[in-house]
Formats: sequence, C-alpha cells, structure tokens
Amino acid sequence: MKNSRLQDWPEPIVRVQSLSETCQSEIPTRYIKPPRDRPATLTSPIAGNDVNIPVIDLAGLFGDDYDLHASTLHKISMACREWGFFQVVNHGVSPELMDSGRELWRRFFHLPMEEKQIYANSPATYEGYGSRLGVEKGAILDWSDYYFLHYLPFSLKNLNKWPALPTNCREVIDEYGKQVLELCGRLMKVLSINLGLGEKHLQDAFGGDNVGACLRVNFYPKCPRPDLALGLSSHSDPGGMTLLLPDDQVAGLQVRHGNDWTTVKPVSHAFIVNIGDQIQVLSNAIYKSVEHRVIVNSAQERVSLAFFYNPKSDKLIEPVSDLVTEETPSLYQPMTFDEYRIYIRTMGPRGKSQVESLKSPR
Repeated sequence: MKNSRLQDWPEPIVRVQSLSETCQSEIPTRYIKPPRDRPATLTSPIAGNDVNIPVIDLAGLFGDDYDLHASTLHKISMACREWGFFQVVNHGVSPELMDSGRELWRRFFHLPMEEKQIYANSPATYEGYGSRLGVEKGAILDWSDYYFLHYLPFSLKNLNKWPALPTNCREVIDEYGKQVLELCGRLMKVLSINLGLGEKHLQDAFGGDNVGACLRVNFYPKCPRPDLALGLSSHSDPGGMTLLLPDDQVAGLQVRHGNDWTTVKPVSHAFIVNIGDQIQVLSNAIYKSVEHRVIVNSAQERVSLAFFYNPKSDKLIEPVSDLVTEETPSLYQPMTFDEYRIYIRTMGPRGKSQVESLKSPR
C-alpha cells in the first residue's frame, strides 16, 4: 500500500505537448516503443481496416416497443461478449454539452504552460495535469498529456483541483459529469439484466450509491514519428466501465479483436463504451475487458474524455455467486478496487496481464 503515498514522480516530468512543438523529425528515445509494440506505418489519421465496433441506438430502451427493447438488450449483450466495446447513440446526454466539454478541454491544453502547471499532479492521487502513467523508473513513455479529476465519492470531489480556465470550465465539467453518471447507471442495469441478474445486482456489487467516478482528459499532440510511438500503450481498463467521448474529427483508438487491431471510427455525438477489469471479474469473464491502445499521427492533435465508473474503493470484488457453478467455477481471487488500482499505478499500462494475475490457482 505504500505506493499510494508516493508524493513525486521518479524522474522529471516533460510535457509531451512541448516536445511536439520542438521536435521536427525525430522523437526522444524514451518514447520509442519496442518493435513488437509499434503501430503499422500510418498513411492517414484514419487508419486500419474497414471493420468498426458495434454502434447501438439506445432509443429502443426508452420506448414502449417490446421487440425493439429486447433487440437493443440483445445487441448490447453480444457486443459485451464478442467485443467488450460498442458505441451508443441517442443516449440522453446533450450533444451541445459533449461538444462544449471537449472544446473547453482543448482550449485548456493550449493555455500558457504556467497556467497549466498550477495544476501539475503527483502519483499520490494523479489528480490534475499529468504526462505519465505509472511510476516505474526508466519506463518507455506514451506520447500524451492528460488531466485527471474526481467526481465520486463526493469526499474526493475538490473543485480547487479543477481548472478555473477557460471561463465556465468548472460548470461545464460538473454538468457533463452529472449527465454521464446517469447514462452509466442506465447501462449498469442493462449489463446486469443481460447477465440474468436483477437490474440492481451489478450496481449493488459496486457499492450501490457509493461508487467511484473520475474523468481523464487525454491530449495527444502531433507526433513526427507516429510509426515509433503510441499515445497510450496497450491495456485493459482497471475499473468497472468506461464511457469515452472521442475526438470525432480524427480516429486514434484501436481495439484488439482476435489477433487484429481495429481502429474505431467515431460516430458523431456517440460515446464509446467498454467493459473494465472489475466487470470482467464480477461476471466471471462472461464479459471481458479488452486490450486497447491509442495511435498518434503527424497531421492532427486529438482530445478525448474518458469517464471511468468504478466500484467503491474498499469494496471486495469477486465473481457474482449466481454466476459461479460446477461447470463455471470462480476464476478470480477477491481483491478490493483500491488494491488493484495501486498495482496498476505502480506498473503502468501492461496489456491484460494485470487482470489475468488475479486468476485463482487451479
């Protein structure tokens, strides 16, 4: 647990945005990935094959059409089982709020450095303006900066750590969080029903009303060597469920599907939803968190907002008893989300190795 008390990073922090503005044709060695982890050579900001993750219209959940409601549930179930990722439209979050939230954060990252440095973060909480994930000394770094902040529990919600600029930023961030939280609650009911559980079962396993929620805004500057770097290394999300508001002008998120990397093609005003490690554990791997990564390009910067919906930090997470049978025995040892999160923060993004390490010995 001592890693939760780390007060500083193991090495001086370098802002990737500053590197992007000074590097002309090469990037520092610290950002060059091993050959096995490098993306294929990119010829355009929209890269990859013609496959896209499922796009699901949630309007069917809110009407009186039984068949449409059942069809929507089925589509979400299949997406969770086959992809671990899907996009949702007609989800109830204001499109204008989505646009203004994303653009306010883009403006934040273009503020003078001294304005941003006021909010520089530390590994003690990660809250604030950051440029690295994980505290391993000498690690190969990702080509991105970010801003991390808490929504829930309310005891962690410190508005003084939220940026005061641009104007109205705090108000927009707060309203955005409220609307996305409502959407998370609706999706949790759907996931629970699709597992054959009561609609509140997963929510109760997360801690009922005492869940955690936080936001990480990702800024991916232009990179002169996108063939050598990644904006975010391959990983599965350690929390419960993630709702990502992507940059709908330029793709960057890649999802592992089988042996291939699929570049997600963002749909306007859609959220990208993905299963996190905690729901994989609770569902006893009926739903699986999936490796994903972010590619960068030399032509355009990108901004995305990742909203993480997580269990209460001290809640013990293990497979739901109703999903454990002689034919499908429990796959995972119990662990609190806080214990798991500290492990992740120590090591940084490492594919699926972390959640796999929780598997019960046979």
